[in-house]
Amino acid sequence: MASIRGDPVDRPPVSFYEINGLDEDPDDPDPFNIHSDSSWLPLIELAREKTDRIVMRGLAFSDVLPDPLEKIAQEKTYLDGGSRIHVRTIEVGDRVLTSRTRRDRDLDTVWTVEHLLKGVGDLETYLQIPPMEVGGAPDPSPLFEAEEALGDSGIVMIDTPDPLCLAASLFHMADYMVIATTEPKLFRRLLDGVASALLPRTEAVARAAPGRLWRIYGPEYASPPYLSPALFREYVCAYVRPMIQVIHRFGGYARIHSHGKLKAILDDIVSMEPDGLDPIEPPPQG
Repeated sequence: MASIRGDPVDRPPVSFYEINGLDEDPDDPDPFNIHSDSSWLPLIELAREKTDRIVMRGLAFSDVLPDPLEKIAQEKTYLDGGSRIHVRTIEVGDRVLTSRTRRDRDLDTVWTVEHLLKGVGDLETYLQIPPMEVGGAPDPSPLFEAEEALGDSGIVMIDTPDPLCLAASLFHMADYMVIATTEPKLFRRLLDGVASALLPRTEAVARAAPGRLWRIYGPEYASPPYLSPALFREYVCAYVRPMIQVIHRFGGYARIHSHGKLKAILDDIVSMEPDGLDPIEPPPQG
């Protein structure tokens, strides 16, 4: 935290990002647990014993559904060869919306192979769903438990998407870029609905767990070459700036996570007054 605050330190901290030596469980018998392979053990031990660990925890609430669609969705999970398939189906009016994900063994990634929204018609239907309720109490116990387990070997970082991340991930990337560019008013309605629940939840968690580091991910969806800097300001700055202000109000630190090209949007990122930015990638991807 001294480095994050800009205080003098004896050396720069070193973190392996998502490998932290706390969340990896080599003894978990789940066949989709990649860390059960013995080749991971030296790296897990190295992270635990030698790095400045940053352990991520999400926004947890004790008495509100984390998923606004859970009440109206039908879920099915099954195995197909070496993959775990999850299908979600939602009936809204006379339209059926379906998404499908795939998790392969030996890969710690969930691939979306069918996105919930396929076009403007699906988006208009989705917007008929009542927005997620804001009520509920934050449950910071997972954060506090991780902090206790870490002791002075690291810190916990609260991890949250921004409204754009939650909205854009409903679409295939190509469909998202077309709709976000050609239907800005409609897309803003989607962002407004997401933000109406996300911002109060951010404030509630920031109040319950003040002074922590946060990571806000999703701005990269509007970075060049996907969208223009003008739309970055409209779809990211307008929504992330209030999140950062809330985090700062309770003594926290906000780090923006945005892959890709930064030059054209760097001033816009600075205008939101974050405390950190990651990753800074080299050309050609950055």
